Amino acid sequence: MSKLIHIGFGNIVNADKIISIVSPEAAPIKRMVQKAREEGTSVDATQGRKTKAVIVMENGMLVLSALLPETISMRLSSESESSLDET
Repeated sequence: MSKLIHIGFGNIVNADKIISIVSPEAAPIKRMVQKAREEGTSVDATQGRKTKAVIVMENGMLVLSALLPETISMRLSSESESSLDET
């Protein structure tokens, strides 16, 4: 069963398909986001707020979130711990 993680404003992604969660501040990440927007391979889940995290998915899609990378990471790790408790 896929693990889903809440990334803000009612948006959810498949945690099993996440490669990395990075800050959008670095120039290479900004270029990567701009290219993904131009190619239509980005999903803006910020609801008009400032992008604070870029989630890179296995299929090359970028998901933009208004949550900090640390917040998403904590949600991922707490999700992992709770699934371990269930076994």
